[in-house]
Amino acid sequence: MTSRDTRAICEMAPIVPVLVIDDAAHARPLAEALVAGGLPALEVTLRTPAALEAIRIMSEVPGSVVGAGTLITPEDVRAAKAAGARFGVSPGATDRLLAACEEEGLPLLPGAATASEAMRLLERGYDMLKFFPAEASGGAPALKAIGAPLPQIAFCPTGGVSPQNAESYLSLPNVVCAGGSWVAPKDLVAAGDWAGIEALARDAAALRRG
Repeated sequence: MTSRDTRAICEMAPIVPVLVIDDAAHARPLAEALVAGGLPALEVTLRTPAALEAIRIMSEVPGSVVGAGTLITPEDVRAAKAAGARFGVSPGATDRLLAACEEEGLPLLPGAATASEAMRLLERGYDMLKFFPAEASGGAPALKAIGAPLPQIAFCPTGGVSPQNAESYLSLPNVVCAGGSWVAPKDLVAAGDWAGIEALARDAAALRRG
């Protein structure tokens, strides 16, 4: 059930913004700009002290579906769910992390970089996975090769995805969406250039999926 929920979230737009938020004051206008640009599913990484508060604030923005990224421990899962996260993203997967997400009813996009990792997650019922780190793991050619014997698994490649290579991933039949940080660059966030971020989001939302 949670894997189906995760896939539905991934299908909302071709790009899921990967956000590192240093100041919770930026959370609402940032979410509003991204949603207005056509990117409703937002991943807030738990890499800063402001992350959980940012999730709380962004979750109140109409049209947003806010998730927590960089989930590593069961404690991360519980904190993210309490903050209002509607899905989780992890760079990999452990039994304890999967169990915590299942106990909390938090749809998870777990990371996998090899066929064996993907097969183990499929055995547990996960067929919507994060391919991470995408470029360092061989990029679109590697993901295409993994998809040949495992057509029942879909992916969200993340890590090194950019406007220059996004469509090479999105053209693959086993890719639903991709994760990218370029739609919310630090300089535009720091400057409060929400119109600029909305424009980047609009361009990302227009990327074609195969």
